[in-house]
Amino acid sequence: MILCLILISCNRNDYKRSDLPAQEVQELIQNFRGDIGVYVKDLVTGAELEVNADTIFPTASMVKIPILVKIFDKIEQGELDYQMEMKYGPEPEYEYSGDIISNLIPGTEVALSELIHLMMSTSNNTASLWNQYLAGKGTEINSWLENNGYVFTRVNSRTEGREEDFQAYGWGQTTPREIAGLVEGIFKGEVVSKTASEQMYRIMSRNFWDGEALSQLPPTVNVASKNGAVRASRSEVLLVNAPSGDYLFSVITKNQGDTGYEYDNEAWVVIRKLSSLLYNHFEPHSEWTPDKELKKYHQ
Repeated sequence: MILCLILISCNRNDYKRSDLPAQEVQELIQNFRGDIGVYVKDLVTGAELEVNADTIFPTASMVKIPILVKIFDKIEQGELDYQMEMKYGPEPEYEYSGDIISNLIPGTEVALSELIHLMMSTSNNTASLWNQYLAGKGTEINSWLENNGYVFTRVNSRTEGREEDFQAYGWGQTTPREIAGLVEGIFKGEVVSKTASEQMYRIMSRNFWDGEALSQLPPTVNVASKNGAVRASRSEVLLVNAPSGDYLFSVITKNQGDTGYEYDNEAWVVIRKLSSLLYNHFEPHSEWTPDKELKKYHQ
């Protein structure tokens, strides 16, 4: 049994990773009705594939990654405690009607750890705005981003001086390269601290919204991800711990012609196809395919 495992490991190490599928990606997105940006990185070879990778796009809910980072920065500095209990207000700074947290009875105790998981897994907006407030609002989050080399990624909503950016991009803005780079830094233990990065990566590996890019990956493969959606923009960033080696990709759209929220929204179709294309590229010998019946859980 030990010999067998060693042989399997050797075979994986001997696997030759070919060039990234640039032509296939171009063919996939060429008829998209709107603007689209794609960034892919093979974390084994360092090879990159770029399409509008440095163009600014709306983050939608991907803005919750920078919020998460600054929350953990505050935790590491001793200003917040991961398990601290707080009482729900609501307060104008984080009130957002229509979700689970906003329906709590005022005075209900909520742990910061729960707010973080709700923000990242289910993308709860009240929890996210509350976390943004606790992180020092958009001003402190943006300061951390600037100080750590992120030129374009910013929080706009409820942030003084960013009213025009909010009108243009909504809650936040980023580029495919920068948001992917932030996730890569978390994976490598380089964001805030090694300990904080590890916990953030665990949290990002539990995504409730698994009907798009995640649906094209085997459920046995660990993936850290965050996605977002507003009417004219869809986005997703993933770091895939694939059997043959890790890879990373982000895809973001804006000015979409298809602004609906149906399962077959044009951008979501492209995101699924891109995820499938990349997994099959990196795992050419995989026999796994998504079960077509799973579609009923996402319509």
